[in-house]
Amino acid sequence: MRIPPQGPPGDHLLHSLRQAFFDFGYETPTMVDLAKACGVTRRTLYNHCVNKTDAFRAILRWRHGIEIAAGMDAGRHALAAGCSVLDAAVAIMDTRYGEARRDLGQSAHAVEINYAAFRYCREVMIASAVDFQTRLADWLAELAADGQLRLREGVTALELAQLLADGARGVNQSLPPLPAAGLPARYRRMFAAILHGCLAPEENQSRFGG
Repeated sequence: MRIPPQGPPGDHLLHSLRQAFFDFGYETPTMVDLAKACGVTRRTLYNHCVNKTDAFRAILRWRHGIEIAAGMDAGRHALAAGCSVLDAAVAIMDTRYGEARRDLGQSAHAVEINYAAFRYCREVMIASAVDFQTRLADWLAELAADGQLRLREGVTALELAQLLADGARGVNQSLPPLPAAGLPARYRRMFAAILHGCLAPEENQSRFGG
């Protein structure tokens, strides 16, 4: 009888598991293969993950948490450096989504891994999206309270956060695929259009580069 998992893997094991999936894809490796690639025993891996899908989900939850925190930090740093709200939004999304896209692009199994994420990890991705958009909405609300952002009547910070996140995800999934290096420029064009539609008419558009 298999012992139930003792808790989520630590950062070191998660990093090794992520690299193993990048190296071998999702479908091919077994738990034995993953354990070997990570330099641990099969028993150790099973102590944390009940199966391969559980391991894959753990990686996504871990990486999403890192990417969300880093994205919000990037936006705050951009504003502190004197950048516009548009610049800050681009910094947030390029750190949250663009970096993940560039990292995944280094794997020969990028398409397969992306497909596996949508097929096996939908609830993880939804939870991460809600978390990110809530933090983004809080940030936008702070900007509005400070007078750095004036929303059009009827538009809420949460709605604008959803639109910006949807826009970034849409850019990442564009067909034909966009070169990863071109993501920031496309984010900027997408967000300029979204902000133009969501900001109060009297808002100074020049500060957003629109």
